[in-house]
Amino acid sequence: MTTAAPGRGDATRRLVLGIETSCDETAAAVVADGREVLSNVVASQHELHAEYRGVVPEIASRAHVERIAPVLDEALARAGVALADIHALAVGNRPGLIGALLVGVAAAKALAWSLSVPLVGVDHIHAHLYAGCLDRPAPAFPALGLVVSGGHTAISLCDSPTRIRRLGSTIDDAAGEAFDKAAAILGLPHPGGPNVDAQSRTGDPRALDLPMSRLGPDSLDFSFSGLKTALLYAVRGVPSHRGRPGTPPKGVSVPDACASFQRAVVDAIALKLNRAFDQHPGCRTLLVGGGVIANSALRASLTRLANERSLDLRLPPLALCVDNAAMIAGLGYQLLEARAWASDPLSLSATPTVSV
Repeated sequence: MTTAAPGRGDATRRLVLGIETSCDETAAAVVADGREVLSNVVASQHELHAEYRGVVPEIASRAHVERIAPVLDEALARAGVALADIHALAVGNRPGLIGALLVGVAAAKALAWSLSVPLVGVDHIHAHLYAGCLDRPAPAFPALGLVVSGGHTAISLCDSPTRIRRLGSTIDDAAGEAFDKAAAILGLPHPGGPNVDAQSRTGDPRALDLPMSRLGPDSLDFSFSGLKTALLYAVRGVPSHRGRPGTPPKGVSVPDACASFQRAVVDAIALKLNRAFDQHPGCRTLLVGGGVIANSALRASLTRLANERSLDLRLPPLALCVDNAAMIAGLGYQLLEARAWASDPLSLSATPTVSV
């Protein structure tokens, strides 16, 4: 068992250095006492993957290797602290691209060992639910949590910051993946989601009558695969019985298609959230996170739902919606507090699958 050395840095607060490399963002942050963000540095790789219209795992891994040291240096400099002031290392060790995760986990283990401070592995999907708790007073629990990202769309019951249980998730495409595929269908560049959002602002959300999956009257699971196919047929035509493309409807513009697709995704999420709150009436807090939470229509929908139900909505600022290390450091602090600052072993592994 490793514990932080007494007297390290500022004795009045504990500083956690977070590292996140699960996909194509190399991120590091310093967070004090699990809530005060002293720095949050994110190096994106959009320019490296744009020509492939998606993230290439090998390219992502190599970019993490090149960027991890400068990003760590910048995070410490912005926080105004030295490595010797850090009380613990928190690292996103699951889920994600295995090669990308290994870079962050290796860096965190090396730093924890060299500093003789605790190390804690963090599920970065769980951490997304903590993003809205940073730089704000603690929310009331139990709460419902919604993560909407490129690879995950899920609703969870949160008994505390560290104890959560999955209630529903996608059975096929995640919402972010569906947005990216919609962008590809419509000829929009990578990253797809933000471009669909931008185009939708001048479109008619009722131009196309796209389906919304319900999956039964009580289901909290999501399905976006059929919606993606419906968009494809709407803009390119339904294939004939001989496999040739049909004739697409006239007058459907790209903004109209984007707005209609976005409305269908957002309405499906709102439907399942309302069901979840009906099934768990004791929850008065809604924690949300993930890259798709940056979508303007989804943010507006979540705000309306919270107002209608008098909920405490923890909507993260845009900088904390993407994969970032502040949420890793913040949740890492809470996990360490819950176990009296006992360290994970240096054999901590990177795992591509989700744990919660």
